[in-house]
Amino acid sequence: MIVLLVGGYGKALLPTATEILWDTYGVPHVFARDARDAFQAFGWAQMQSHGDLLLRLYGQARGRAAEYWGEDYLDSDRWVLTMGVPDRARRWYQLQSPAFQSYLEAFAAGINAYAQEHPDLIDDDVEVVLPVKPEDVLAHLQRVLYFTFVVNPARVRGVEKHASGSNAWAIAPSRSANGHAMLLANPHLLWSEQFLWYEAQIQAPEVDIYGATLVGFPGLAIAFNNHLGWTYTVNTHDGWDAYELQLQDGGYLFDGKVQAFETENLTLRVKQPDGSARSQPLVVRRSIHGPVISQQDNKALALRVVGLDQPGVLEQWWDMARAKNLAQFETALQRLQLPMFTVMYADRAGHIMHLFNGQVPIRRAGDYKYWSGVIPGDTSKTLWTKYHPYHDLPRVIDPASGWLQNANDPPWTTTFPQALDPANFPAYMAPQFMHFRAQRSARMLEEDPQISFEEMVQYKHSTRMELGDRLVADVIAAARQYGNELARQAADVLEAWDRQTEADSRGAVLFAAWTQEVKFPEVFATPWQADSPLTTPHGLVNPQSAVKALETAAGKVRQAYGALNVRWGDVFRLEYGKQKLPGNGGFDDLGVFRTVWFAPQKDGTFTSIGGDSYVAAIEFSNPIRAMTLNSYGNSTQPNSRHNGDQLSLFAQKQLRPVWRSRQEIQAHLEERKVFTAGVRTQR
Repeated sequence: MIVLLVGGYGKALLPTATEILWDTYGVPHVFARDARDAFQAFGWAQMQSHGDLLLRLYGQARGRAAEYWGEDYLDSDRWVLTMGVPDRARRWYQLQSPAFQSYLEAFAAGINAYAQEHPDLIDDDVEVVLPVKPEDVLAHLQRVLYFTFVVNPARVRGVEKHASGSNAWAIAPSRSANGHAMLLANPHLLWSEQFLWYEAQIQAPEVDIYGATLVGFPGLAIAFNNHLGWTYTVNTHDGWDAYELQLQDGGYLFDGKVQAFETENLTLRVKQPDGSARSQPLVVRRSIHGPVISQQDNKALALRVVGLDQPGVLEQWWDMARAKNLAQFETALQRLQLPMFTVMYADRAGHIMHLFNGQVPIRRAGDYKYWSGVIPGDTSKTLWTKYHPYHDLPRVIDPASGWLQNANDPPWTTTFPQALDPANFPAYMAPQFMHFRAQRSARMLEEDPQISFEEMVQYKHSTRMELGDRLVADVIAAARQYGNELARQAADVLEAWDRQTEADSRGAVLFAAWTQEVKFPEVFATPWQADSPLTTPHGLVNPQSAVKALETAAGKVRQAYGALNVRWGDVFRLEYGKQKLPGNGGFDDLGVFRTVWFAPQKDGTFTSIGGDSYVAAIEFSNPIRAMTLNSYGNSTQPNSRHNGDQLSLFAQKQLRPVWRSRQEIQAHLEERKVFTAGVRTQR
């Protein structure tokens, strides 16, 4: 029996019941009588908020999306099946602990129960995926973590751009104005599909955790409890390699001998416009390195990916959520079930930590650049089979500086003075560079000796352009010396510019247009240098060429927008669903900490497609102070009021308070869902 009550308790509620309290921003607060009920209620909650999207993602993870929805999904199915995702998901399910098997069953049961009770709220087009099984959850996990983040077809082809990023800060009590450790979580992802964040609270006898996860995941990935919190950034982790195979006699050469491929013959079914289905063969060949992803003449390319024998990331997340101190948290981390991501951590005891987390292959030789290319696959000397243990990974705990940052830069620049020496690690562990967003990140922390919670939030919203600070004076001087009248007018606009990408900033559009007319990093007179990481690169290598680029950019801006000093927010727009607002923030490569990715439109404007997504600012005081924002809202269901309802706050650079106690939640209660004692559904 399930009872739905809105706005108050009823007679059917039992003291031991599991319930979901929905607040006025559509955040579900799960209060469960035990862990299994918590997972089931969380499955229900995700269906209420993202049911259509969740089922579509699970259908893709099965490798049957073209069968369900047609030709557009054929490439996705080929990738998923070539990578062996569905079969591996079934094996992974059998390898879960009995307790976690039951949690996955409960999560799937919650999804199915919602769909059974509310078929009218689920798009008819995606109902074909039902019922969901625990293996679907693991297949989705693999497709997203391993075959989107670690590697994906665009990354193999070298054409991926703006798929993922992030900012993360951890501030120690010595650097905090209030004497408490603080954490800033700020992932950057696309605002669509498998990249969407879902905010929630889960409370059961053994856990009380608040945070966010990617839609379809059964546990919170970025989170905090009463004792500690953590977040992630995409790190410079190399978790895959493309091996070139020399084909011979129907097989491939390996250590001087011909090895046979393991071959699997599959059939893809593709839904046709008239509702019928056609069949298409898919032959998957696997070498000792991994599956073959392409072939030309007498050569083939095989893909090797880390972590496919490590099925425990979900249980590791659960144990991280239950940790009460740094030692317990590290005990969970040391399993290294999560294939990649920098981990940034802070706790109430005042500890902060940066971990370059990942399953890093132990390689015999070669540096990061070498392993980023195509690797010879004809010798066992290049074939890795083991990973570095936890104690080998770059890690910093409680640095003297009192702060840690990561903005997708390598671990060596996490704090200053630098706490890690790259010479103490294998050359393939991580590259050496520090891009402009990371420099902006470190600069804000380094320049403020006592950071308050309010200042941390303010810094998080900084739209200042580090690249502009580095070059604009040189561009102005060169334009006045070498430029024509248009270049000198452009110089006047740049001189008046506030160096930011606020909606009202005038000059940012012009400078951004100039960056498209020059070549980076060749434009710099002094390249980036490891011994001057925060002040290089700098200077113009060819001022006259830079001025010619400014003249070209100025001509294009004037023609497109009618003026050189057009407002940033008139050209760059925030859009989600039916909402359209003036934009602020900017691209990573401009060195803007408040990252927003914009896509060009036919009318010459640009529309937001990703960047700042879920944001959490946490102070480990007593009680904990926290504010968050989910840029696009906490639901994608078509008729939900929470589909895009937070975009206006995003445009205003505001966060919302976190409500964690029953008293706070009930003061902002939108809906209550109560599960009575007999609700559990067996698989």
